[in-house]
Amino acid sequence: MIKLLKDFTKKDVCFILISLLLIIGQVWLELKMPDYMSSITRLVQTEGSTMSEILKQGFYMLSCAFGSLVSAIIVGYFASHVSSNFSMNLRKKIFEKVESFGTEEIKKFSTSSLITRTTNDVMQIEMLIGMGMQLLIKAPIMAIWAVTKILDKSIEWSILTGACVVILLTTIGIIMMIVMPRFSKVQKLIDRINGVIRENLSGIRVIRAFNAEKYQTNRFEEVNQNLTGMQLFNQRCFAIMMPVMNIVMHGLTLGIYLIGAILIEQAMMGDKLVIFSNMVVFTSYGMQVIMSFLMLAMIFMMLPRASISANRIQEVLSSEISIQDGTFDGNTKETGTIEFKNVSFKYPDADEYLLKNISFQVKKGETIAFIGSTGSGKSTLINLIPRFYDATDGEVFVDGINVKEYTQEALHNKMGYIPQKAVMFTGTVSSNVKYGDNGKEKTDQQIKKAIEVAQGKEFVEKMENTYESHIARGGTNISGGQKQRLAIARAIARDPEIYIFDDSFSALDYKTDAILRKELKKYTKDATNVIVAQRIGTIMNADKIVVLDKGECVGIGTHQELLKKCAIYQEIALSQLSKEELENA
Repeated sequence: MIKLLKDFTKKDVCFILISLLLIIGQVWLELKMPDYMSSITRLVQTEGSTMSEILKQGFYMLSCAFGSLVSAIIVGYFASHVSSNFSMNLRKKIFEKVESFGTEEIKKFSTSSLITRTTNDVMQIEMLIGMGMQLLIKAPIMAIWAVTKILDKSIEWSILTGACVVILLTTIGIIMMIVMPRFSKVQKLIDRINGVIRENLSGIRVIRAFNAEKYQTNRFEEVNQNLTGMQLFNQRCFAIMMPVMNIVMHGLTLGIYLIGAILIEQAMMGDKLVIFSNMVVFTSYGMQVIMSFLMLAMIFMMLPRASISANRIQEVLSSEISIQDGTFDGNTKETGTIEFKNVSFKYPDADEYLLKNISFQVKKGETIAFIGSTGSGKSTLINLIPRFYDATDGEVFVDGINVKEYTQEALHNKMGYIPQKAVMFTGTVSSNVKYGDNGKEKTDQQIKKAIEVAQGKEFVEKMENTYESHIARGGTNISGGQKQRLAIARAIARDPEIYIFDDSFSALDYKTDAILRKELKKYTKDATNVIVAQRIGTIMNADKIVVLDKGECVGIGTHQELLKKCAIYQEIALSQLSKEELENA
């Protein structure tokens, strides 16, 4: 929690200091009112007192009350500003940190957990700061100040007040010990409920197709019940606090009057008025002390959850990034070259290598393709080029420079990447195609040309607003093939040195696939193409084809060369095309 509080801006610190001064003034004004009340009591009981004197003391009391009110309003405004500004900066910091995460870190935290930490956890801290500035600062000042003012009034009343404070502190301590561990579980349950909801929304078609609505409802109900049960337990524990507070508060008042009655009865006639006046003042100060602890109790109700949330946020902010930025700015003599030297790779939590001793080289303008059975490591291999993962052993070079030496921005500016699953963002056709920044301005003509090359012109121009037509989040209002073509257009619009196609033609029919590859070859003749595909037809014209089997390279060559010397390639080819088609290819 303390580490996060270091992120207050200078303006916020100024507001906090001003609030501190205003709270001190507010406490002074509130504790001054009992003195005027005592004066009014004495004046009423003293013969010869005039109404003007009583009204004068009453005016002072009202002035103190009004001053306290104005101070509370200003402090409330500052508290809202500071807490909102702090949470805004904290959300920004978390978002920027998550943006720098590699795939390894994303898997470590899970998407649903990161969403909870960015929203709900930040909100818990915001609420604590907002309430804390008003109550956490005020309560101890008021309690200490009020205690100093009543110490010399009566030892009996002081002991009674001290006993009440001990009862309150003991109650709060016991409740905190019971509830604190459960708040950690509450935040994890919120993570789970977020995860179930995300799965339900993203997989709604599959759920309906398999009539699994009841199953999903039961899953949600289970998590929801667990969260509700945990929250109910916590709230029931906190519910004990208020009755205890009321019993102590009213018990203190009753005790003060009871002790006061005994003291007045035993006192001499001249001291009775002084004792009665002190009793009135002590009752007010005693209530101030109890109210101080009541305010602290409210903070203690929020503190455990905010503390857990702060720890969860700190886990994200303090996470070490596995993919560290290099310093090279990307200005190279070579362009479009890729080289793998004895590259092996295994996932951080795996025991066995997924890729073993892979070596190959690609020159500018060449097309290299990767093929192999499912799980052979094709996608993992090409993900080492843009550094979504780093090679465990060996080196990966782009334009003659080790990819680890590049800044990630410079490395990614050299590439146009099309993933297996085409990702569309909320916006328009045009905004999705010109998405991102690689230091090159994308004109409307370039956008249209990119869509035309990607064979998307026909369906885009049939849409209501053509290139400015709305695209829903995830591209749910267009088909899989249309999403894939727009994703390819997005890469083309970047005009990169290297194109990476990770099984990016799978949703296209054979005719569209063939036309697109033909146009793409013309348009990208000066760029290097890296293709992962399942179809022989997609890669058979590549300059080099790398055949992978269980993470090992079992063949490199052209289509015709591999048909002659690579048994696994022959097996894949014959499973898709006849001998005649292969001979005539």
